[in-house]
Amino acid sequence: TKIYSETGQAVAIIFFILGVETLLPWNFFITASEYFNGRLNNNNSSRNATMMEGSKGYNYDCWMSLLSQLPLLLFTLLNSFIYQWVKEHLRMAFSMVAIFIFFLLTAALVQVDMQPDTFFSITMTTIWFINMFGAVLQSSLFGVVSQFPPRYSTLFMSGQGLAGIFAGIAMLCSIFSTTSAALGYFITPCLATLVSLVCYMMLPRLVRTLHSSDT
Repeated sequence: TKIYSETGQAVAIIFFILGVETLLPWNFFITASEYFNGRLNNNNSSRNATMMEGSKGYNYDCWMSLLSQLPLLLFTLLNSFIYQWVKEHLRMAFSMVAIFIFFLLTAALVQVDMQPDTFFSITMTTIWFINMFGAVLQSSLFGVVSQFPPRYSTLFMSGQGLAGIFAGIAMLCSIFSTTSAALGYFITPCLATLVSLVCYMMLPRLVRTLHSSDT
């Protein structure tokens, strides 16, 4: 029926958006490597740091990779156990809220001048926690998508593939904007996470409609 078709398309779009959300942390932090290296090796205002050439002093790229992949591994494994005690919707909703808060902190730090050591510590802590919650979100979503026909899994994976392109477009748009490039760049994943959270909150009702149309 028409209702079934429209509901199925809405569910497919939501899974695509959620797929984008799962890989936003990695892509936004790796794409902004120049900004972070500039902040870590520049004692002047953070507003001028986006165009600085970062030195190798803090090894940001190496630490960022390690502190992204390690929590991804650990908490993906942990999620395979905690699903028995923590409900799925709570794990996913809380993870997206946490990711939003940490991205908001990253955006706020663009306007705050601080010593490189302090900035490095806060940034690495933020990367760890964002990827920790991202791991829980991603593994939980794979469990949800697996309950649907294969085309939904394909769209979910396509969304993950788009995450890198999305981060690149956000970087280009922020560079050409009249406001602070870094601030605009990190506000983008905040908005994307809010959209993902709203979409996820809509998903149960759409699924119920989809199932009722089957009967």
